[in-house]
Amino acid sequence: MSITREVLLVGEGNFSFAAALSESLAPGVRVTATCLQPEAEALSRENAEKNIQQLRDRGSTVLFGVDCTCLKGHEVIQQHLYDCIIFNFPHCGRKSGVKKNRTLLAKFFQSCAEVLKDNGEVHMALCNGQGGTPYDNPMREWHNSWQAVAMAAEAGLILSEIHPFDRDKYQGYRCTGYRSQDKGFHVEGALNHIFTRSLPYTMPEKLKMVTTIGKETVSFEVPEELSDYVNRGFLSQQSHHPVKIVLEQLLREIKSSWPVCTVIGNFPELLNCCPEKLQSCGLNLTPSDVYWIKPIETHPLNQCEDSMKDCDPMEDQQSSGGSYALRPSLLLHVQEIMQNEDFSPGTLHALSGLVFQRVPISPNQYPAYHQLLLVGVLPSKSQPLQCLKDCMEALLSPYHVSFKEEHLGEEHQVWVYSQDVQNFGRMTSVPVPGSDFQGSLQLCVLLLNIDHLATLILSIPDWRLLWSADPRFLAHFEPRPIGPFRPFSLYPPSYSHDISFWMEPDSFDELDFHAVVRVATGGAVKDLKLVDRFRHPHMGHASLCYRLDYQSPDRALSHSQVLGLQNQLRRLLPLRLQVTLR
Repeated sequence: MSITREVLLVGEGNFSFAAALSESLAPGVRVTATCLQPEAEALSRENAEKNIQQLRDRGSTVLFGVDCTCLKGHEVIQQHLYDCIIFNFPHCGRKSGVKKNRTLLAKFFQSCAEVLKDNGEVHMALCNGQGGTPYDNPMREWHNSWQAVAMAAEAGLILSEIHPFDRDKYQGYRCTGYRSQDKGFHVEGALNHIFTRSLPYTMPEKLKMVTTIGKETVSFEVPEELSDYVNRGFLSQQSHHPVKIVLEQLLREIKSSWPVCTVIGNFPELLNCCPEKLQSCGLNLTPSDVYWIKPIETHPLNQCEDSMKDCDPMEDQQSSGGSYALRPSLLLHVQEIMQNEDFSPGTLHALSGLVFQRVPISPNQYPAYHQLLLVGVLPSKSQPLQCLKDCMEALLSPYHVSFKEEHLGEEHQVWVYSQDVQNFGRMTSVPVPGSDFQGSLQLCVLLLNIDHLATLILSIPDWRLLWSADPRFLAHFEPRPIGPFRPFSLYPPSYSHDISFWMEPDSFDELDFHAVVRVATGGAVKDLKLVDRFRHPHMGHASLCYRLDYQSPDRALSHSQVLGLQNQLRRLLPLRLQVTLR
């Protein structure tokens, strides 16, 4: 339990748990113990009068006739906010069934949210199997459980801890069972579930940015689905973000084999680019994989008349024909790095930063991530590529990372694989043309997805957690040395919904559809798959059916919220794309 000053207990039977708990709490903690029954009925229970007197002797408050589903309506409780609310073994009574008990849990959690402090906790003890989490042994089928995590999500709460209910810790505690009966619950194997508040869901917003490219200033609008990924400063000097921690660790290892210096300069995330430049840099990307940007306006830094003539009017710029694009890879900076006056042979020059790619929604594909680029001209006799590979292999093999070599003429490539992501990095070496001794120098380039590497090294189960605004995520990485990540949201519920529509095959872009889903659902969709396709034999248009799997790794996501997001997608889809919903 966190530092606690106000504790509220609901659903007490004979007040034996409240009496035992009050003995173990530190001085200064105020306990309010309540039950649903009227005072006369509560006092008729065995040892209840003695336990109540013990509580009052210690300065605790005892209240009767308190409905746990309407805490804010009680004249005493409504005047307080509580650090901890405890409900042991809730039950509607008699043979009420799982649905009624789910409803009880949902109403209780919603009532708690009204009187719980921002950093407060809700403790709920449930019999083995009731909660519906993998921690139960055996675990019930989902439809036959109380679905505690999903019910808590309706109130914006997430399951943050779960551990066995230690009855022996509370001397004198006797579980009396549900209302009006003295038959106790089976507490063997019972589990204590601890819920905390999550941050509310926020939807993507339009974001305007201004950057300098060469001799002009460009203002542009960031695509809505990317608004949460920009201006986050994960690699800034003061950051202790796991992406930066892993990057620094990797560079330290590489420095043991080669000198490494950090490239200093202006490398904006918006580039003056064209499709042909992508191919010339050796990028395995098509123009449709790139976020092409149509500027709002451009201004030359030098306001002379000649410079003004060089500015193309905004309406003449095509959204996919070239000109401006969000950086899809740091490889586009290789030539610029090598032309820098500080570039010197024998040293690896390191550049890191954000890159953006239009990719389908998937657990293993990132629309924005941090990339590391190493560029160096190194002596061939030192076998630089093999040396880099050996260094990376020693560092990454414990995380099930593998390497695949390819030879294409004089070009030597090593691809970096993980169990979930193919080609999340590569190393390349080619002879430097025009060197004094043919083949004596090699141009070596390493490219690596640092975000994916961070999820592997730190056991982060979902890449979306890297972008979480919840302070509990970064707090895990403040102490050094850091260990594997421990999620603060356990067993988040998942929901599946389908959406079907008619579209024109010649004009439909599937990546546009994925972008609309990201915007409409605020990134709550973890996976999206095409499950059915039908093409009309005479009309020419086609019907597509997609399955959306909703799940949030850091925020409460309820069934009702998901229905709202799905309806929002249905409203937005016909407006953004030329489709007809079915």
